[in-house]
Amino acid sequence: MIRYIRNKQIRVLKSISLDFIRDKYLLKLQSSNRLVGLIGQRGVGKTTLLLQYLKSNFKATEFLYFSADDIYIVNSSIYDIAEEFVLLGGKVIVIDEVHKYKNWAIELKSIYDSFPDLLVRFSGSSMLNILNEKYDLSRRCVTSYVTPLSFREYMKLAEKIELPRLVFDDILKNASELSSTLALENPTLYRNFLKYLQIGFYPFFIEDEEEYKNKLFNALDKVIAEDIPSINKIEYTHLSIFKKFIAKLIYSRVPFQVNVTALSREFGVSHPTLSTYLNILEQTKIIRPIRKFSTKVSKKPEKLLFSNTNILYTYADEFGVEVERGTVRETFFASCFETIYYSDVGDFRVGEYVFEIGGKNKSFKQIKDLPNAYVVVDTDYTVEENKIPLWLFGLME
Repeated sequence: MIRYIRNKQIRVLKSISLDFIRDKYLLKLQSSNRLVGLIGQRGVGKTTLLLQYLKSNFKATEFLYFSADDIYIVNSSIYDIAEEFVLLGGKVIVIDEVHKYKNWAIELKSIYDSFPDLLVRFSGSSMLNILNEKYDLSRRCVTSYVTPLSFREYMKLAEKIELPRLVFDDILKNASELSSTLALENPTLYRNFLKYLQIGFYPFFIEDEEEYKNKLFNALDKVIAEDIPSINKIEYTHLSIFKKFIAKLIYSRVPFQVNVTALSREFGVSHPTLSTYLNILEQTKIIRPIRKFSTKVSKKPEKLLFSNTNILYTYADEFGVEVERGTVRETFFASCFETIYYSDVGDFRVGEYVFEIGGKNKSFKQIKDLPNAYVVVDTDYTVEENKIPLWLFGLME
């Protein structure tokens, strides 16, 4: 078995380049923690990160890489593979797509406990609730969620253009200077941003831009058809509800305002069931609920967006719907923040700041009396105070 795995990993590693590496995830893998996992959406680049980690840190004889969905692995014991590898002097074992292996949690725990000198790295879909899974992996395992590519990362990977990594405060204080300088230095920057909004969040574009949306749609479809029912034990007859809900978001064209009671009646399921299904879609990172800012904790989302604009464009193409530009802007802006709220005045609230999102001629009319308020405009650069070009937020990480 070890010989088979090593022969295959040699072929796989040949195609892996070290020209572009997402450093923050590589550092997670390089940590001294013995059990580290990368979780994230299908197609986000987890496999590449694992292979770059091996290629840049170890000799070929020191590591063993395999995918848990390999036909020869499915019917084997990953514990037995690890044991044989340790006897041969192996240092690190990497298991890709670990969620495809039936007893992954039990065997990872056993490997961790039995071989104290072995480093274990793995990847799995974002549906894996590893930190709260059974068999007490939570106190052994360190996980890192791999996000889609930022605009800054896209420019480096697709265009070989190195843009600065910005922090939120930089953008608020220096938007005019930053945007005008960067736009003048990079004349194609805004055009590339518009392209990124359609086909730039996932590395699919490296191989084939023409098939990008097909590949992304197929990845999303697998999440609904395979991941959701297998992990959440949902009847296949109920999967149509997830697809109907996605269609509802697409056909609304504007950010979808949630009425759970009306949707429950329309879809023929109970209020708690629909709320559970919405939560599942949020866990898959297909949709992004935006809750209203309040001193009280609210579970009810005020608006629903897709998690990023590539998903929005992909489903719009599939359903034959024209994308509303305002929805694209709001979707992108929300995707730049881990914590963001809907605001009654303006569109969004981030911390103590309120943001109104619009086209290049958007005025301050709706937020003129608010402190800490900014207009985010869809343009290449701006010289107006408290106006920020939308794409600048894509340089945050």
